[in-house]
Amino acid sequence: MVQPTPTAISSVISGFTAALWLAGCAVTSHGTQPAQLGTPRTLAALEAVVDQPGPIEVETLAAGDWHVPLSGLLNLDDPSAQAAGLEDREEPIEIYLHALRHPSFGLFLIDSGVEAALAGDRDHAAIGGLVANAAGLDDLKVRLDTRAWLARQHEPLRGVLLTHLHLDHVMGLPDVPADTPIFTGPGEAQATSFENLFVQSTTDRELAGHAPLSEWVFAAAGERTDTEAGIAAALDVFGDGSLWALHVPGHTPGSTAYLARSPRGPVLFTGDACHTAWGWEHGVEPGTFSSDQPRSRASLLALRALAERHPNIDVRLGHQSLQPGAAASARAGAERGEPSRSAQAR
Repeated sequence: MVQPTPTAISSVISGFTAALWLAGCAVTSHGTQPAQLGTPRTLAALEAVVDQPGPIEVETLAAGDWHVPLSGLLNLDDPSAQAAGLEDREEPIEIYLHALRHPSFGLFLIDSGVEAALAGDRDHAAIGGLVANAAGLDDLKVRLDTRAWLARQHEPLRGVLLTHLHLDHVMGLPDVPADTPIFTGPGEAQATSFENLFVQSTTDRELAGHAPLSEWVFAAAGERTDTEAGIAAALDVFGDGSLWALHVPGHTPGSTAYLARSPRGPVLFTGDACHTAWGWEHGVEPGTFSSDQPRSRASLLALRALAERHPNIDVRLGHQSLQPGAAASARAGAERGEPSRSAQAR
């Protein structure tokens, strides 16, 4: 055989390196496995029971205060944003920890809050160095760390239901017991981007010591369970209609929203399908933080349409609280048959 020359080898290596940089890498190298929890269902099946009181007690806690560029949270090129004169700025956000208590299945978290080390020992936190500096983590004000919250609970944690794998949603995982199952959307861990070249090692540290991620299996290959274009599929998590996972790709490929039926009514957790109150109220999708803006918009509008069809849904966004008056006004308009404000803008 012909032995390649050093020049040829160097050329191949350079080409491979360039291709790697262009393609990026996965958000994590942590292993995955199919989730053993959940039954694929249709959105119509969810809507048939959504307004009935359910058994899940819901608690939402603000774990931290932060600020990030508005252009990441909102598509500032949207006509509604331009008409409102919105410009890029640092926007206040909150990091949430959502707790669900099911009388039979126990305690689950939606997303993970904030690691205790970020409250008082940042040199030993999973997120640090260049990534922490680039994210402006010095400005994160921790209100409640996940370890402290878990220590006050009188029952074991049965699972963490992630909306997606961005660092601000997994930064509490180092405080979660290693034997706790962690669930995520399909293809989420394998999604590639240029930015992941810098954050993959940090995400790996957040997940270190945990079992492989359990990926939701929304449907068998080739089977569709959606009845609305923006919601790719639905899953009855416990099989009793009390908790639903909704595949809402766009912000990330595996982005997942959750809907819990509580004794006081249904609660929808959008994750970063919608970060902000303004985005929800005006039907404007996230901005540069999303991997696929058209799909992100479709997912947001589908979730808004679901909430308009069922005005009792309590909507809890990715990083801000809704103003009750504005939400009630939007729902009243839907009940009168008026088009949503996003439809009026178009």
